[in-house]
Amino acid sequence: MKRISPYALGATLYMPATREDILDIVLGQKLPELRSLVICLEDAVAFTDVDTALQNLRDLLLRIEAGGGRPANGPLVFVRPRDVEMAAVLNDWPLMYLIDGFVVPKLTLASLPAWASAVSDPRLALMPTLETREVFSPNAMVELGQALAQTLGERIIALRIGGNDLMGCLGLRRNPNVTLYQTPMGYVIPMLAGILGAQGFALTAPVFESIASPALLLEELELDLSHGLVGKTAIHPAQISLIHEVLRVGIEELNCARLILNESAPAVFKHNDAMCEPATHFNWATKIIERAQWHGVKQTDVSLMEPIRLAEVGR
Repeated sequence: MKRISPYALGATLYMPATREDILDIVLGQKLPELRSLVICLEDAVAFTDVDTALQNLRDLLLRIEAGGGRPANGPLVFVRPRDVEMAAVLNDWPLMYLIDGFVVPKLTLASLPAWASAVSDPRLALMPTLETREVFSPNAMVELGQALAQTLGERIIALRIGGNDLMGCLGLRRNPNVTLYQTPMGYVIPMLAGILGAQGFALTAPVFESIASPALLLEELELDLSHGLVGKTAIHPAQISLIHEVLRVGIEELNCARLILNESAPAVFKHNDAMCEPATHFNWATKIIERAQWHGVKQTDVSLMEPIRLAEVGR
């Protein structure tokens, strides 16, 4: 399995496996700006429609194969199985290699062994979703992170934070006039960023469910970035370009990162009236460079710098 950068995900759009236009999106003919797609067989599909959804997924894979595979410039494609039993079946489908991996729903420490056994194909990358009541416990997250590193390790691209499900555990729904950080997720997200981020995992941000509030979405995206989150679930195509624009890197950030990573950089130096210490800021600078490779530089800054070549999607 080739390494997939977590920054390659960008805005991740979920869609039910029952939709008939998935192939157009996979091929980049529809929503060409989309970086990653999750074909959902779980919450987005009613129990009565599961068989139809599975047949639609099977037909999709057959059509991708008949067309010679997926285009290099298309979105990353993941499947979210309904449960561990379904995952075991999908894992053994001969054409499942045509997608990039699985999103693992509602992962817990107790369910991890069963999932690890079910998704045994090493070609499939994984994105476990943190969306159960155990997520509220720092000790549980320390243990889960350690277990994930031991069992699935390099196959994990990122951990997805399921904000709506976590709010549901508390019997709450987000007020559409506030960011998620003004809810109990204002405790959960920093805690996860600290505990699991320190263990080396990338994390993606929960969905922003108000389509009519782009200004509030931008405010939440800035908070996502300040907590080190690498991408965000999109609930509607209109959110894709906003998410990608915020993920672009500012020219001053990029220049600072390049100075820090320069082999001849002094142990401590000043840049833009701030102290830079390569030994301390190395990880930050590395992530800034990687983010810039995938998302480029903010539009207002493009004319101020030499061109950057966006990274090619690793397959």
